[in-house]
Formats: sequence, structure tokens, C-alpha cells
Amino acid sequence: MPDYLARPDGLPPANGYSHVAVAAGTMVFVSGQVPLTSDGTLAGEDAEAQADQVFRNLSSALRAAGAGWAQVVKLTYYLTDIADLPVVRAVRDRYIDPALPPASTLVQVTALINPLFRIEIDAIAIRE
Repeated sequence: MPDYLARPDGLPPANGYSHVAVAAGTMVFVSGQVPLTSDGTLAGEDAEAQADQVFRNLSSALRAAGAGWAQVVKLTYYLTDIADLPVVRAVRDRYIDPALPPASTLVQVTALINPLFRIEIDAIAIRE
């Protein structure tokens, strides 16, 4: 039976989903994280502030599942403006080892759930 962590400490409110699900004791699936702080406010409108908040949220979700960045095997990025990619990569490199990046997919989308969101990222990790 999977463990569902609906709202780990430090993450914004979840509406109809769990932020993290841990399957078979080792697989960790983190829902798409958006640039909201733990009280549900937008972290900022620029790409760097939003990317940093998304990576902070991912960190909180991974920690709640007993995993960390070294265990992330896949990231999926959703950007509303592909021009934000260099900024997002620079922020990402503050959290992961750039010499050992996880598998990744990048999707440009026309919009996210909130029109002010520029980025959303989900993750898969292997909990040891």
C-alpha cells in the first residue's frame, strides 16, 4: 500500500491531491510543485523567484518522504516561457549535483493552473 503524504511541512495547501506518494517502500512520486510558499502566496513573478520556490517545495516533499536530491532519478519541467530555461537550470544547479543530473523532460505549456505561474516541476526519486 502506498504512503500518501498529502501536505508535508513547508508546502502550500493541496486541493484534491497528495504532494508525495511513496510506492513499494522505495519509489517516491512528487506531484508537480508550483511557486507557492507554505502559506499559499506566490513567491514572486520573476522566473528566478518562482524556480527557487518550486525547488524549495520539492526539497520539502523529498525530505518528508525520506529522500533527498541525490535520490532523484527524474524531473519533469513545465514552463510557460521556454526563455526561462537558463534561469531554471541555474536555480536547479543549486539543489542538484550538476555533474550527475537526473533524467529530465521539458514541456512548454500555454498556461498552468494559475496564470501567474511560470513553472511547475514534478519528481521521481528512489528512497534508500
